[in-house]
Amino acid sequence: MTYCVAMRLDAGLVFLSDSRTNAGVDHINTFRKMCTFEREGDRVLVLLSAGNLSISQSVVNILRERLNSSDKENLFNLPNLFEAARYVGSIVREVYQRDADALRDFGIEFNASIIFGGQIAGEAPRLFSIYAAGNFIEATQETPYFQIGESKYGKPIIDRVVTGKTSLEEAAKCALISMDSTIRSNLSVGMPLDLLIYESDALKVCQHVSVGQDNAYFNEIREMWGEHLRHAFAVLPDPDWTKF
Repeated sequence: MTYCVAMRLDAGLVFLSDSRTNAGVDHINTFRKMCTFEREGDRVLVLLSAGNLSISQSVVNILRERLNSSDKENLFNLPNLFEAARYVGSIVREVYQRDADALRDFGIEFNASIIFGGQIAGEAPRLFSIYAAGNFIEATQETPYFQIGESKYGKPIIDRVVTGKTSLEEAAKCALISMDSTIRSNLSVGMPLDLLIYESDALKVCQHVSVGQDNAYFNEIREMWGEHLRHAFAVLPDPDWTKF
């Protein structure tokens, strides 16, 4: 299991992913779930993945290999983000055609979810959620974020805080608190984390950091968040049964 979240804001884009793929008492694997495709001054594309690791790795490897095929469409020659999302979806379907039957023979479901976004020169930043069937939807002003993987624990804080007007710094902070809530409630989500910040029209990655167990900022905000939640709970009035 994993947890990834991305936000499309007026100021740009925020992407955050964990790196846990398998968890147990004595068996934990770490694989990065974020990959970037950047050609500075022209485009920045970011892909987050959840689900079957072999499927998502196949999709990413094919996308990277075909970057060198100048005579075929690839992520560096497509004209806009919609066409890029369509192309990523077609690669997912290609992997499905190759592997789905073999996986099914072993009782394994073809399971892959992708968040894909960024900016190509000439248009605004955009964000898409791509499903295992290769179809996709786009983030809107009313629904400015997507989650994949173990999403339920981190969703409430995002719903209460994030709008299109939220700053990149506030959105990054909210994404990290959302991740902390998920890590605390589910062993299958874990560190290190990948956090990427993209500012509108920069056409280059602005910040891309790895957040480990010893990250001072992350530890500070997760401790403060817990303290403030406990305080907020403590000052709430106890039930007055005469009002029920």
